Amino acid sequence: MTPSTKITVVERCQISPPPRSVPAPATLPLTFFDIPWLLFSPSQPLFFYDFPAATTATHFTQTLLPNLKLTLSLTLKHFFPLAGKLVTPPSPLFSDPHLLYTEDDSILLTIAEAAEGVDFKNLAGDHRKMARDFHSLVPVLRSGVLAVQITVFPESGICMGFTLRHVAADWRTFDNFLKAWASLSKNGEILEVAFNDRSVIKDPSGLTSSFLKEWWQIKGTQKQESIEANCRPTYDMIRATFVLGPKEMEKIKKWILTQSEMLFGSAQLLLSPYVIACAFLWVCWMKTHWCTNEDYDDQNVHYFGFIAGGLTRLRYTVPSNYVGNCVRFGRASATRNELLGENGIVYAAKAIEDTINKLNEDMLGGAKNWISEWELLRESELHVAVTGSPKLDLYGLDFGWGRPVKFEEVSIDTTGAISLCESGEVIGGIEIGVALPRSKMDDFSILFNKGLIQYSVGNDLFYCE
Repeated sequence: MTPSTKITVVERCQISPPPRSVPAPATLPLTFFDIPWLLFSPSQPLFFYDFPAATTATHFTQTLLPNLKLTLSLTLKHFFPLAGKLVTPPSPLFSDPHLLYTEDDSILLTIAEAAEGVDFKNLAGDHRKMARDFHSLVPVLRSGVLAVQITVFPESGICMGFTLRHVAADWRTFDNFLKAWASLSKNGEILEVAFNDRSVIKDPSGLTSSFLKEWWQIKGTQKQESIEANCRPTYDMIRATFVLGPKEMEKIKKWILTQSEMLFGSAQLLLSPYVIACAFLWVCWMKTHWCTNEDYDDQNVHYFGFIAGGLTRLRYTVPSNYVGNCVRFGRASATRNELLGENGIVYAAKAIEDTINKLNEDMLGGAKNWISEWELLRESELHVAVTGSPKLDLYGLDFGWGRPVKFEEVSIDTTGAISLCESGEVIGGIEIGVALPRSKMDDFSILFNKGLIQYSVGNDLFYCE
């Protein structure tokens, strides 16, 4: 479907680290944390900035773009893997997949201008919007692992869009890169130099070779293309943003703890804001998709997928400025009967917290099954996953023209995931990005708001009849 937000490309340029600033060629092996991301489609984050001073794209290219180009180049000196490319040989007889940076490599930076009449404030709002309106704001990733597009909305604002293959970097690394670029652009300095030594990741159990073997098998059966696409139709997809504030989460927490004591005894759940938000979303998603489905088995197991950081969970030290992946997959499970019942959110919260506790005890427990479990999870309709993290402070990304007024993760249109980040307006709140067909969005919105009412007044409005 043709994107409905019309843009005109004004300039395309290739941005590399400064000449001879990085020893090249540089080959970076994939660690066992990186390899599972070979199976995933790229992230597509957008940052909207209210910036009326950007009168036209021509004005932007003359006044602001030179500094952005220079500071992007200087930032890539430290994050040079993001300027490289992913090499995937045709067979293991040649070599294993790896990241390669040469002096000829670069990031494609595209400057575009939105057509007259395109409503910036509409795109940057929390209300419902057509998903396809955002697609033209996402840069095309023709090669490499990262592409950037800056779209100017004359006399309104700026949208900075990215396409990132996470095989090169997790969200922590990408956030470090963005903050470094923003700091250089605004203040002329990078606060923390990146750490690019992949040998810091230890692999005593041989997970790397095991994962590579599985990946070659998937690639050999020609499932890779379909896995990477991982598409669902987007022609009628609606996007909307929901916010859970601290007050709402505290009411949900008290309700869960009260019911939990009756169901599970005196063992207390700790219930971080992340667990509360995920449990609430899981139940909303379940009731949206399964309340009206009469043809089901109450004992079917449903899964909730999320990403768990490894820096604080590994039994050795990995620097916080490490460039690469240091996250693992978490998968909570509960039966349909539990999740759709009156105490669904209690079972959801316990399942998620139990999974997190297991990861805290042993970050790499069951790691040998990561790829097989996630391939099974993503091919099943009985799951939902969240992407992103409320801990990254994405709304603190200031290039010199203020904080973003809106964050959107476009990839959820096709992956079916739910995006999470910190709220840009509610201190301590969590912002939730959802993309659903129109009819499902109607149901989800009603259930989300009905659930908030339930936990405020303590009745069973949220029960799936």
